[in-house]
Amino acid sequence: MEQIGNQDFFKGRGSQSNPNNKFFRHQISLEHSEGLDEPFLENSSTEFIKESPKKIISVSNSPDIPFMYSINPYQGCEHGCIYCYARNAHEYWGFSAGLDFERKIIYKPDAAAILEKQLNHKNYQPQVIMLSGNTDCYQPAERKFKITRALLEVFLKYKHPVGIITKNNLILRDLDLLQELAKLNLVQVSVSVTSLNESLRQKLEPRTVTGKGRIKVIQQLAQHHIPVRVMVAPIIPGLNSDEIPAVIKAAAEAGASGAGFTIVRLNGAIGNIFEDWIKKAYPERAQKVLHQIEACHGGKLNDSRWGTRMRGDGKEAEAIHQLFKLALKKYMPHQAKHELSFAHFKKKNEQLTLF
Repeated sequence: MEQIGNQDFFKGRGSQSNPNNKFFRHQISLEHSEGLDEPFLENSSTEFIKESPKKIISVSNSPDIPFMYSINPYQGCEHGCIYCYARNAHEYWGFSAGLDFERKIIYKPDAAAILEKQLNHKNYQPQVIMLSGNTDCYQPAERKFKITRALLEVFLKYKHPVGIITKNNLILRDLDLLQELAKLNLVQVSVSVTSLNESLRQKLEPRTVTGKGRIKVIQQLAQHHIPVRVMVAPIIPGLNSDEIPAVIKAAAEAGASGAGFTIVRLNGAIGNIFEDWIKKAYPERAQKVLHQIEACHGGKLNDSRWGTRMRGDGKEAEAIHQLFKLALKKYMPHQAKHELSFAHFKKKNEQLTLF
């Protein structure tokens, strides 16, 4: 723990609190800290929890998400991004959306076998499946468990289209599989770049690769002829909104074929977690940032409106939209639309060779 101003700050973690789970009947609160023999809240080491689901493909009906089918090899994420919308989902597992989300990681070692079984179901019809619909499939745990790599091997075996979104350079470990998928037009990667400001990145996304490191990932993927886009996401007004042109310029020069963005929204438990974090990390501008976020979401941090919740509305949001459009026009005027192929998909009883 370190001191920022007069505040204690957990270095290497995003959340600075571990709020109560809203689904629990009983709550724990700190009344008199001077009466404790040990710290009430500690930055403990990461714990890995095995999960064995019956199905691995999730289906979404959200009109705001460009993909319907996704796979999440992990729940919870050690990256610790303070704004992550997936924090709320951790409460369904009986954990907190705060520090628990970053240090209690659920992993699914049988994911590849379950995927293969689902792909072979007699009624299955191929759809683009996104890896990391919720948490990053290349988060630090992947280095140990290699679940994402096993999933890619199944996608290649069945010649099934797959999308990936990540902010970790661990994806470069799997260049061999990605190149084979790309030859058949079966893969597209989106690399999330939130900030090129290393001081901000260290507080906002404490256990992620640097912004410049992610630009290098884009460059490596493009050089290996793997279709790659940049996601400038999320845009947090007053924190990283001024970086939009610089991120798009750097990504375009590295070979990104397109770009997208979202405006931060702080639903459920994330609102209080983010507010606690920014008051500790950036006390001098906390209120201004919070008010600007509210200005993008009808005066609230919480925004559940279909169609606007991820893009925002109002003057503040419009300024962000215009800056993004101008940056695209200047640095990435010819975005490539990449449609993945379904022509090669074959089920087990239809296959002749692996590749």
